[in-house]
Amino acid sequence: MAKIKVTQVRSLIRRPKKQREIVRSLGLRRMHHTVELEATPHVLGMVAKVKHLVRVEEQ
Repeated sequence: MAKIKVTQVRSLIRRPKKQREIVRSLGLRRMHHTVELEATPHVLGMVAKVKHLVRVEEQ
């Protein structure tokens, strides 16, 4: 399965609770934190919901 790198580039301050939960469930803990995830439909759907807060790079 393909891998993607997800990096948090925008702050979660003053964001709806649902968006904060999605970013946390992706494994991101702070600004400029990067995680490698499998590119499953579930993960890609979460990334799509917070695309304005994260940067995505394909591996």
